Amino acid sequence: MVLYPDVLTIGFARRATAYKRTDFLLKDEARLIRILTDQEHPVQLVMAAKAHPGDVIGREMVKKMADFAARPEVSDRAVFLEDYDIDLAQHLQPGVDLWINTPRRPNEACGTSGMKVLVNGGLNISTLDGWWDEAYDSQVGWSVGDRQEHNEPGWDDCEADQLYKILEEQVIPMFYNRDEKGIPAVWVAKVRASMACLTPRYSSSRMMREYVQRAYQPAADAYRRRKANSSRMAKELAQWQKRLDDNWKDLRFGCLLVDKEKDFWNFQVEVYLGELSPKDVHVELYADPLNYALQVEQGEPAKVVMDMKPMSGAANLFQYCARVSTKRPAEDYTPRIVPYHPEAFIPKEMAHILWLR
Repeated sequence: MVLYPDVLTIGFARRATAYKRTDFLLKDEARLIRILTDQEHPVQLVMAAKAHPGDVIGREMVKKMADFAARPEVSDRAVFLEDYDIDLAQHLQPGVDLWINTPRRPNEACGTSGMKVLVNGGLNISTLDGWWDEAYDSQVGWSVGDRQEHNEPGWDDCEADQLYKILEEQVIPMFYNRDEKGIPAVWVAKVRASMACLTPRYSSSRMMREYVQRAYQPAADAYRRRKANSSRMAKELAQWQKRLDDNWKDLRFGCLLVDKEKDFWNFQVEVYLGELSPKDVHVELYADPLNYALQVEQGEPAKVVMDMKPMSGAANLFQYCARVSTKRPAEDYTPRIVPYHPEAFIPKEMAHILWLR
């Protein structure tokens, strides 16, 4: 017998390529062997990977994983499974207690393997990239890294040391901390929190529902409106797009004035629209999310549509005004001009933009 049902089981499987750092857990093989072969709190490791035939680095990673599993000192603690694919994943992910993912931030597009572990009662430990950057909370799993991007030499070693420490000091003790009935109560609570909080958010049913609600249905409704009355709306949109393409280069910002009135900033900016109508565009005040500099999730950016009034003395010169709270510095806000049509999808259908410099 190679694998044991009562031993903490770690899963590590994915496409082998450089940015995914597929062999990351093997950074310090001697330390990993000590973790796996601990007599009091043993750990077993199930690995799988597949590389593109032309990916030399990926092939080397796969070989390294297979060679490690073949070492005699871990022959009953580490297993390498060949030909990693969807079918293998369906058998592997329900059988692991902990799933490890270590992409180099910010290269991971998503990370669906970790999502699939959720519904199977496994926990995640991952670098803060892809979905885990959005989903991570200390109540549902563990994280590696500092939410920053690093290219300096030695950083991989630093993150690997952090990963080993989390396993040694947090994950393994929690798994083997059992009550009088032999149940790891704290571990089970973490599993329940992970399943309850994350499974509804990261599932194919939620994905399909949002595609229908946010993309497919709005697109189908828009198509019907544009096609009606001998495609009147489609022709109007085509004319609007041509006007913007022909005249966008002539748009200009003038003087910007900002003053404070009690708890509000008052912005006034002059805008020259050339041959365009004020109905063709919106002038907005834009500010990044509050914690943008820290690269942590903080909702959507602030976008305030400014009110317009004509200015005397010049054709197509307008003054745009907006009022915002002084809770944020005035310097956070920048006026910009963006296309506007009530029936257009912006910026998908018209991506022009002009910022006040």
